[in-house]
Amino acid sequence: MFDVEDYNYHLPPESIAQKPAAKRDESRLLVMDREGNLDDRMFGDIIELLEPGDLLVINDTKVFPARIMGHKETGGKVELFLLNYPVVKGPAGDGSGRKRADVVCLLKSSKRPRPGSRLLLGDKLDGEVLEFMESGKVRVALLFKGELEPLLNSYGHVPLPPYIRRESSEEKSDRERYQTVYAKETGAVAAPTAGLHFTPELLSAISAKEVKFANITLHVGYGTFSPVRVEDIRDHEIHKEYVKIGSETVKQVNKTRKSGGRIWAVGTTTARALEDAADQDDILCEKDDWCELYIYPGYRFKVVDNLITNFHLPKSSLLFLVSALAGYQKVMSAYKHAVEHGYRFYSYGDAMAIIAKLAAGK
Repeated sequence: MFDVEDYNYHLPPESIAQKPAAKRDESRLLVMDREGNLDDRMFGDIIELLEPGDLLVINDTKVFPARIMGHKETGGKVELFLLNYPVVKGPAGDGSGRKRADVVCLLKSSKRPRPGSRLLLGDKLDGEVLEFMESGKVRVALLFKGELEPLLNSYGHVPLPPYIRRESSEEKSDRERYQTVYAKETGAVAAPTAGLHFTPELLSAISAKEVKFANITLHVGYGTFSPVRVEDIRDHEIHKEYVKIGSETVKQVNKTRKSGGRIWAVGTTTARALEDAADQDDILCEKDDWCELYIYPGYRFKVVDNLITNFHLPKSSLLFLVSALAGYQKVMSAYKHAVEHGYRFYSYGDAMAIIAKLAAGK
């Protein structure tokens, strides 16, 4: 189970969802219990799987428009994919009255611009190439007047994954649908996709069932799409992502576990954050730092009992995490079932609920 090829599977191109379901909670839901039994449901049925006293932990990160199109001074087209939310440094220092924000990007152009080159990104937004880094990354200074966020909203585009095809950079609906309804903390370049299926109405119905909610913030990075390029998955170096877990969430999680309730992680990002913040006694602690935890089969989960997740790319670290919780053979069998039964895969696709722990008395 450590050979990366063990996590490969055949997926017809038509199984990759290009658009979300008409309504968020009308996605399909494949339910798998701890024995590996499968049940084909609709996502709205998730409420039937939850019990009073359970705790649903969500990732409240908010995706920002991280893809910016522009031109070099010579006229050639250029595209920036911002890998993190730009950090405002202060005045640009060139007497223009502009501010400066530094950011690490991926840069696409017909001919690579030189350090010091100016990038024309919008009427009120310029860029300056500072340096080229390893792995194709480039550090850029954004120069602007006013506030940065509205400028990114005006000139930036939704950073859809590369497997979602659009005639232009985005469709109008992507601004809403590639974002959870509870997104709050800006900083992600990819959505925590398991949360895309929840509607305000479904969340209210779950709350009425005396299921509690808690939140963490993990800013999902571009590394979530990075392929694993090693033969033995244990040799893979995981990407790091910023995590914040506050005192109220810590209190709720530890209280729920002590009372016998189940911890449901909405998404692999949430699962990774919770596990990273657990101490040697399996007690969740506050965290405001980078997460570099790499979860693959053999890992013992300390906090997370059950998981709501989407279907992940072959040979991906997210698929390793799911297999660590549910069991490699069971997960691969479930994926085979999902392909054969027409489930829609990846970010805009259908969901899976993994029930590793039953409610008390069941």
